[in-house]
Amino acid sequence: MSAPSLFDPLSFAHGPAMKNRMMLAPLTNLQSHPDGRLSDDEFNWLTLRAKGGFGLTMTCAAHVQRLGQGFPGQLGIWSDDHIEGLTRLASAIKAAGSIAAVQLHHAGMRSPKDLIGEAPVCPSDDEETGARALTEAEVEALIEDFVAAALRAEAAGFDGVEVHGAHGYVLCQFLSPTINRRTDRWGGSLENRARIVREILSKIRERCRPDFQVGLRVSPERFGLELGEVRQLAGELMAEGRIDYLDMSLWNVAKEPEEEAFKGRSLMSWFTDLPRGRVRLGVAGKIMTGATAAQCLKDGADYVLIGRAAILHHDFPARVQADPAFEAVSTPVSRAYLAKEGLGPAFIGYMSTWPGFVAAEEPAVPQPS
Repeated sequence: MSAPSLFDPLSFAHGPAMKNRMMLAPLTNLQSHPDGRLSDDEFNWLTLRAKGGFGLTMTCAAHVQRLGQGFPGQLGIWSDDHIEGLTRLASAIKAAGSIAAVQLHHAGMRSPKDLIGEAPVCPSDDEETGARALTEAEVEALIEDFVAAALRAEAAGFDGVEVHGAHGYVLCQFLSPTINRRTDRWGGSLENRARIVREILSKIRERCRPDFQVGLRVSPERFGLELGEVRQLAGELMAEGRIDYLDMSLWNVAKEPEEEAFKGRSLMSWFTDLPRGRVRLGVAGKIMTGATAAQCLKDGADYVLIGRAAILHHDFPARVQADPAFEAVSTPVSRAYLAKEGLGPAFIGYMSTWPGFVAAEEPAVPQPS
């Protein structure tokens, strides 16, 4: 059977279908107000991508507790005060013909102490970050706050949410057998360490409307994770049908695994060969050309998530549709270029910390008097 086209629609078990197979990756951009309310810069950045043709437009990681903030200028979804801005955003994304989704996040031990004003939290005490272990009651409260955030997203008009279980943040910390050293029902076996993820997903599904979409982002390696365990969990979650889509953050879709026992084939292939039932499988990691995106579908993914290329081209999907061989512009690019692509000053400043992404400013040439 031939691989689907990037521009074939993609249906889900719940909610609307994507008009194509390209999803905007959730991207840190530092543009929200200090209290987590949506800013005009963040609104403009995201809605321009919806207008540029993405089948689903996802927000950056939005923190579900004030103390779960991971970076300055982060979008919040921990208070009803955030609903007004989120409603404006969801309406505009959907008006552009894109599915609207919020990524739900808690940084755990990666919450900077000077940002949140107290020690961060973690499944277990962590000497390096100064994080303290969550009590059992706090674990239960954390689950409830993820669910409450999903309900706010629903109230704001979003089509669904993605639960952030990747990149070393709090749910990823629970999944790690080295970071999570708990001896209660939240630690020990993989089943126990994954319990918090399953409970969040199940309760969102139970308490949001029937057609509300639920996705999950997972890292397959790094951050104290074991590839074999992540593969097992991914297979179980897809078989159980707890989610509509699984988003694998691979860093590079062409790379081999880090663990010696899994080398010899692509990291992606350890997930595309799993039975997935009605769950859709997506991959992210250095997809900078139309050809690479199309190859991911040939290699078994249902959809792709576009990050860097979406920063460089608000209309990456439209460009690939016009020219399947389209390649993102090479970096570094100028600050003026990024401003033209809809990035505000805070986001441009953040991108300037990425090596080789933003060109150094030319010093002003003194003019003769």
